[in-house]
Amino acid sequence: MCGIAGFVDFTGNLGQSDIRDMVRSMDHRGPDDRGYEVFTEDGILIGMGQARLSIIDLSSGGHQPMQHGHLTIVFNGEIYNYQEIRHQLEALGHQFASGSDTEVILHAYSEWGLECISRFIGMFAFVIFDRKTRKLILVRDRVGVKPLYYSFTKGRLVFGSELKSLMACRMYERELDRSVLPVYFNHGYIPSPRTIFQNTYKLEAGHYIEFSLDSREMNHICYWNILDHFRKPKLKIDYQEAKQEVERLLISACNYRMVADVPVGIFLSGGYDSVCVASILSRHYGSAINTFTIGFEIGNNEAPAARKISSILGTIHHEHYCSSLDAQSIIRELPYVYDEPFADSSAIPTILISRMARQKVTVALSADGGDEVFGGYTSYRSFDRYVRKISSIPRNIRGSAAVLGEALLPLIPSGRTSLRHKLYSVIESIGTGKDDFARHLLVRMKQLPENYRKQLLKDKISGKDPYDQPWIAGLDPVEMSMALDYLIYLEGDILTKVDRATMSASLEGREPLLDHRICEFAATLPLSFKYGQRPKQILRDIVHGYVDPSLMDRPKTGFTVPVYDWLQGDLGNMLDEYLAPAALKRSGCMDEQFVGEIIAKFRKGDLHHKPLLWKMLMFQMWHDQWM
Repeated sequence: MCGIAGFVDFTGNLGQSDIRDMVRSMDHRGPDDRGYEVFTEDGILIGMGQARLSIIDLSSGGHQPMQHGHLTIVFNGEIYNYQEIRHQLEALGHQFASGSDTEVILHAYSEWGLECISRFIGMFAFVIFDRKTRKLILVRDRVGVKPLYYSFTKGRLVFGSELKSLMACRMYERELDRSVLPVYFNHGYIPSPRTIFQNTYKLEAGHYIEFSLDSREMNHICYWNILDHFRKPKLKIDYQEAKQEVERLLISACNYRMVADVPVGIFLSGGYDSVCVASILSRHYGSAINTFTIGFEIGNNEAPAARKISSILGTIHHEHYCSSLDAQSIIRELPYVYDEPFADSSAIPTILISRMARQKVTVALSADGGDEVFGGYTSYRSFDRYVRKISSIPRNIRGSAAVLGEALLPLIPSGRTSLRHKLYSVIESIGTGKDDFARHLLVRMKQLPENYRKQLLKDKISGKDPYDQPWIAGLDPVEMSMALDYLIYLEGDILTKVDRATMSASLEGREPLLDHRICEFAATLPLSFKYGQRPKQILRDIVHGYVDPSLMDRPKTGFTVPVYDWLQGDLGNMLDEYLAPAALKRSGCMDEQFVGEIIAKFRKGDLHHKPLLWKMLMFQMWHDQWM
């Protein structure tokens, strides 16, 4: 685990100090070792570097950049099945100088080329320079657990694990890309491949780039996409057989993610996903495991439930209660940690739990992905309900129903923004008269209320929403919603949150529920196995084989924080500091009068769409930090 960075410079302006600064900007990702190198190929300068967090092979044998023949690599992540692949390569005559998985990637690439990626079980972002083909290969794992940014402009390609590594390069030009702001304010993050800066991109999950030094062209290839597995026919399998196979895959995925030469722990919330991971490892790993939980003095608090589960499973449990003082210190760090405007407030407890865990372990398993893979979000229920109601309206009278709905809309008080938004979304979807009204409804439900969208930004920019894409023919709308959340929200929000939070504490986060074998199998299961009588039906039933169901029977709450209570109290001064007219004029993006109205409504308790407030605050704090 580490941070990687590098460049290809056709202008001759970059050098040793640039790659050094790029790597140093990510010391938090890799405090154990630092390596960088600049070499020349026919006048082209190539820099590659890494800040290392030692997890596998703690010796100097894992130092990067690493070379094998005509290949040089920098690598961020873990290949969990590297030992099996190494044995295959040794049988083919390969000899190894270290015990690292990095060296296995190099030998696998030299033996099989890019086909080697299909053999890897892991999370990875790596860059290989092949002197023989004169190509730079940039690769990102299937799900997007590990990040990789790049920019190619004015004769220079720069890349890195975080945007701050690109900004540390003295020739990199940061310029705000205003065209992504509507997407950010709709969703609270900027989905791949776009970033907040012009001419700068995220390599998409399941993709690689071949960059030719000779033609200076980039060839983007998608080697894995979850939608391909949703397109497959559903398996003809009974429920018990499916449950046994999912459990087998879960056990394998959890065991693989215990592969390390350093201590490993688990984030435990008390919900089904983290209890699944903790219970499987408690039974199958063979020794007591450290578990970590964050609690809250007000609002949602899962600490007592996690404590009870820990006592039953026999884990070594640690908990910390998050106060508003904890939050205030973390909130001011968020723009630096995330580099881009990022408005998921659960980043706060994720950073806190990462710092707590780092005092005991170097690796922590985080049970993200269960909701997307097995259908756990409560939003799927409401979306399903709306789709069924609209479907029950005969097509020949849907237009009349839309007109009636529009007539009723003014009767809803203007302050009830969220309710008006839901009704407007339904009315607009009915009024399309199309067979794909569910697609239209999903997009609208994911966005800000229309009156907010129209008033917020000074620049009246409109762009395509990432959720607005073709649906798979014959797929249930709920399952399509799950697939798109996996493709967009999981990578853009959840995995971004966990990677930056854990790495800010020099902690490696691992995601067993996102093992691609589990994701592929789950995508081909009948929807009723996942989204059945209860959300995540099959995962629930597996967990009930380890833990008494009565201990798990409580409403889904998620990793939420009482941030709006804090902003009404101790942290209220932050609204005056960052959302005052003078501060808004400096960024020049948001309408000062509209923002003032939103703050006034919030302070009177009349704001019905509070996430907008947090999105505005996070954008302004980011702008103040980086621009």
